[in-house]
Amino acid sequence: MSVDTTRTIIVLRHAKADWPAVPDHERPLADRGRKDAPTAGQWLAVAGITPDLALCSTATRTRETWKLFAHELPQRPRTVYDDRLYEAAPGLLIEVLQELPEDVRTVLLVGHNPGVQGLAEILSGEFDDDSLTRLRATGFPTAGVAVIDVPGPWKTLEPGVGRLRAFHAPVD
Repeated sequence: MSVDTTRTIIVLRHAKADWPAVPDHERPLADRGRKDAPTAGQWLAVAGITPDLALCSTATRTRETWKLFAHELPQRPRTVYDDRLYEAAPGLLIEVLQELPEDVRTVLLVGHNPGVQGLAEILSGEFDDDSLTRLRATGFPTAGVAVIDVPGPWKTLEPGVGRLRAFHAPVD
């Protein structure tokens, strides 16, 4: 595979979670989250972007988001649940992405804020239309999706190399 091959990172923040009396890792989705997650998946499907691999935090809310989101895709990619993604900082998320095999062209990462917003902002040296401006203005809302194109092999992924192609946020 050529070093010049563009790869795509789809960053998905988990949908709106509920606040029952359980440990944070075990928090389930709220009703709104169960509505927003499939809508975000529909948006990605309509955009025609299909992940080869999904990396998902092991938290209950991310797993539930992924299940509802993935149901809307034309095909479900292989999924890896990774404990490191739970509340990970952007630097750790980049390290995880740098470990991807080179045959993965498009990866979807399901995680948590503030890490996912930081990742999208740090990677996006360029952006289309007003995507980065909207992301910074609205924050990275629950069930938000950022699509970032990056050049070269995964192992060379670093801040500022990407182009934020699209940013989708659920409508209240």
